[in-house]
Amino acid sequence: MTSPDFRRPDGEARAICVFCGSGAGASPQFTEAARLVGALLAQQGVGLVYGGGDIGLMGEVARSALAHGGRVTGIIPDFLIRREHMPDPAEAGRETVIVSDMHTRKRLMYERADAFLALPGGIGTLEELVEQMTWSQLGQHTRPIMVLNTLGFWDPLFELLQHMRQAMFLRPGLDASYMTATEPAEAIDALLAAIAVARAAAPAPDDDRPPAPGPF
Repeated sequence: MTSPDFRRPDGEARAICVFCGSGAGASPQFTEAARLVGALLAQQGVGLVYGGGDIGLMGEVARSALAHGGRVTGIIPDFLIRREHMPDPAEAGRETVIVSDMHTRKRLMYERADAFLALPGGIGTLEELVEQMTWSQLGQHTRPIMVLNTLGFWDPLFELLQHMRQAMFLRPGLDASYMTATEPAEAIDALLAAIAVARAAAPAPDDDRPPAPGPF
């Protein structure tokens, strides 16, 4: 269930999960985009769910959301607390959830989010994004997935997915479901619209869509 702090009227987003790098990347535009995402979520009254670290793009998006009056939930495994520099859990507007492993982290991120937004990042970010694409493809959820393609960062992934289609490993009806945007405002607006559509199509207000698979 989503945290009560994120509860809003039916049809409106409560929280969006952002996947992004624990590094800042090679361009300051990655940082600028992450900060803008955090600010936009706060301004829209939408909570941020993320991986809980205080470094790289993760730290930027969370600090920006808090600086603009937003609410942030960070979910971090105990073995990553030092590596990813967990911020002060008592900071106003921040909820920190410490878990025992990566599977639990990802499941809680899923449970607390109405949608998913991938910013540039490394292998971990890619894995989180593709996992949600897979769960969507298998009918385990209908929550919107957005890829923010800052500076064309995700172009190689899109090319790989197109290669899979051409090779008939992604077939009609079994394709990956996701949206793309190049600007943070475009991404947030599209996600909020998609969340409203998904909720309107849900059979019950409390979202009784099937849960994602548990840890393997």
